[in-house]
Amino acid sequence: MRRPRGIPLRTLVPNAITALALCSGLFGIRYGMAGDWEKAVGAIVLAAFLDMMDGRIARLLKGQSRFGAELDSLSDVTAFGVAPAIILYEWMLAQIGSGSPAFDYWVRYGWLLALGHAVCGALRLARFNAAIDLHDQPHKSAGFLTGIPAPAGAGLALLPLFLWLWTGLSVFHEPLLVAPWAAAVAFLMVSNLATFSWGSLRLRSHVRLGALLVVALIGGAIFTAPWPTLSIAAILYALTIPFSILAYGKVKRQRAAAALASTSSTSDADAPLV
Repeated sequence: MRRPRGIPLRTLVPNAITALALCSGLFGIRYGMAGDWEKAVGAIVLAAFLDMMDGRIARLLKGQSRFGAELDSLSDVTAFGVAPAIILYEWMLAQIGSGSPAFDYWVRYGWLLALGHAVCGALRLARFNAAIDLHDQPHKSAGFLTGIPAPAGAGLALLPLFLWLWTGLSVFHEPLLVAPWAAAVAFLMVSNLATFSWGSLRLRSHVRLGALLVVALIGGAIFTAPWPTLSIAAILYALTIPFSILAYGKVKRQRAAAALASTSSTSDADAPLV
């Protein structure tokens, strides 16, 4: 029988969604350079939603491919590394005003911080691609991630902008606040800290309806009050990081105890009989 030519359509659908996420990140850069902060942030949020969906649709359609994984990484670098960095940089320049000492400070050193965020996002994704075929991944096998994922990094980096759009307070666009915060978020992306992987969480059957209700309420809140919702979501995620470190520390101790017990039982079995 003649083999069908071409590639299955199911492999194109997730890649098309990834390409849309890439385009959304580029739109975020465009709106950020134009000073339209609400649309710029909205484009990053849309890219995060598309990034969350493409992998799940690929697994559902059995359309995973190495090409899709590489395209996803390139999209993430643009949408969650380059775009947030440029948006923050342009936002600070627009809000400070030319001629002030803070403006000169941000022109000199703010661009370095923007570069740092973009480079750290690229390094994180390069590390992820390099380890994708490794079987020995302690964090992944325990249901954790290494460092914060790129979409979460973009959300945390843009937290001062969320708070400013929500409250209008000038304190949230002070360079002395935004600069250390952006540097800390960039460090968290490339760190070896264990963070929760939401894909590995399992809900009990009796809370399924409640979880659906919470998701629906969050979705409605994003449309009705986007800036308070995004601000609170970013703050809550940041608060989970210490708990994820403690949880993984407990897993490491359990693994060490199990390995010690296994070694002891093997030594006892190999000991000569008296």
